[in-house]
Amino acid sequence: MKCRKIIQTCFYILLILSTHNVAAERIKDLTSIAGVRDNQLVGYGIVVGLDGTGDKTNQTPFTVQSVKSMLNQLGVTIPANINPQLKNVAAVMLQATLPPFAKPGQKIDITVSSLGNSKSLRGGNLLMAPLKGADGQVYAIAQGSLVVGGFGAESSDGSKISVNIPSVGRIPNGATVERVVPNSFGMGNHIVFNLHEPDFTTATRLAEVINANLGEGSAVCIDGSSVSVIAPKDKAQRVGFVSMIENLTFEPGEAPARIIVNSRTGTVVIGRNVTVSAAAVTHGSMSVTISNNPIVSQPGALSNGETVVVPKQDIVVTEEDARMFMFDPGVSLKDIVDAVNSVGAAPGDLVAILEALKQAGALKAELIII
Repeated sequence: MKCRKIIQTCFYILLILSTHNVAAERIKDLTSIAGVRDNQLVGYGIVVGLDGTGDKTNQTPFTVQSVKSMLNQLGVTIPANINPQLKNVAAVMLQATLPPFAKPGQKIDITVSSLGNSKSLRGGNLLMAPLKGADGQVYAIAQGSLVVGGFGAESSDGSKISVNIPSVGRIPNGATVERVVPNSFGMGNHIVFNLHEPDFTTATRLAEVINANLGEGSAVCIDGSSVSVIAPKDKAQRVGFVSMIENLTFEPGEAPARIIVNSRTGTVVIGRNVTVSAAAVTHGSMSVTISNNPIVSQPGALSNGETVVVPKQDIVVTEEDARMFMFDPGVSLKDIVDAVNSVGAAPGDLVAILEALKQAGALKAELIII
């Protein structure tokens, strides 16, 4: 009963949200500008200053090799036959996102992840390490003290506890940009707006609202995802031009009829435009109960037998009455919700019903299982 109430509440929330008219949205919330994008950076570094939670040098030889190479560059030579025990050092991988228009000297955040078998990076400091782009060029230099959200503790008897992930940390403003990434924002006579979700109706309405404010012919749909807009050549004017366009509002096209099912969590989301043609559905369930009722066998007083316990199992099969509900042609989301709730379907049962309707050709929507 509790599960049924939860399902009913969730479905009615979805119903309320889906029955509202499509609201006007800003262009900047639905599109991105071609050529203006983030760039991913990656690097390799060494974290020092750990409290005995570093890499085990006998299992991570690259950590020792990295330390030897670094010390050699600093003028400290370690013989090749000596492997120092580095309990407070860990090899790490670095990740960062370089935002568009980032200039040399600006700061960006970085994520530091243990590469070896370090148990925790808590309290560590990252030594200077380069961050490279996909082209192999260095775009930023990282260094700083780690902020680790997780922690772990271990006792001598082998018992241990860990909260969150102590082998991953962040360094806010931990990298300094050293190189500018070129982009095509100031090139050409046009600016292309790309929709986050391709849709021909939305692209058409986007071009119409731009033409209504800038004049007919200012915007042209390239395809269902992109709209090209004539823009000024001067970079300063182009910045203000884009600012004006991205704050215009319009009503995007409605989403296609879809049902999204998360098979792992049992979450089901039904879109507003989902309909069902005429169909009849039967919902029922069978349960099998096996109970153990052992019997004590007591021998006679003059016999030489022993008292034994004889196992006995009772098997009971119960089946609920199958309940059938019918869909009329072209029923709405509310009708689907009411019909499913009337039989008290659990999330797993609901998924089975939707799959059966799809196979029968009665479900007028795309069924996506993630």
